[in-house]
Amino acid sequence: MICFSVTAQSQWLQKKNEAYVKVGVWYVEADEHYTSTGKKDPNATRGFFNTHLYVKYGLNDKISLIAYVPFFARNYQNRLVSMHTGETLAEGESENSLGDINIGAEVFLGSLNQWSFSTSLTLGLPTGEDAGGSDQSYQTGDGEFNQLLRLHSGVSYAIGPQRFYSKISAGFNNRTEGFSDEWSIKTEIGTGLLSKKLWVIGRLGTLQSLHNGSLNATNSEGSIFANNVEYTNIGSELIYKVSDKISLSASYT
Repeated sequence: MICFSVTAQSQWLQKKNEAYVKVGVWYVEADEHYTSTGKKDPNATRGFFNTHLYVKYGLNDKISLIAYVPFFARNYQNRLVSMHTGETLAEGESENSLGDINIGAEVFLGSLNQWSFSTSLTLGLPTGEDAGGSDQSYQTGDGEFNQLLRLHSGVSYAIGPQRFYSKISAGFNNRTEGFSDEWSIKTEIGTGLLSKKLWVIGRLGTLQSLHNGSLNATNSEGSIFANNVEYTNIGSELIYKVSDKISLSASYT
């Protein structure tokens, strides 16, 4: 991922008329998936590839506008070949399109005992393909309009000579088109090394469904866009500061 910033990013919000811009690529690939009962089932190797632009712009010192634009999304399945005969059992297939765009705003609420608080509202637009491919399972979006409301809090502190920051946020996602609503919690801790040229970040998060939707997602079994997807994950990121305005980052979750 490549990050361009016209200023050093603040704890929460951008300064007025200043922006943080990030161009990134991520992908996930798997030959098995979890069922609705929590068991694993095998599948032909399938993957999802995403190239996106993320922008956070300071409308003023207390309000930032946010946009996430996945301008190229690819959902694919590799060719399935018999391990015994080498025969092709199923041809590979893919769907390429624009992904689901998110737009929103974050508002600074105030500070208390060195903690900063903000809230954000994100609107998920159904701009991706929700029924692609020969069996309509090659999705690059979920086909629904959702509204995600989050409360954020963060603090900066020192442990001995080393300074750290910690963040935590909680959110509720109202979903349409028969999808179940969701709640989520995310935590993050980071510190700067090598005179703050290298940042090391750790993350832990969970997403849980309220199971209050009506969508029959049989066709999306194993898809990241299936209804009632739930997970708890851990991840890390390294960010290297190339110059005052450009950084490179790599992450694994």
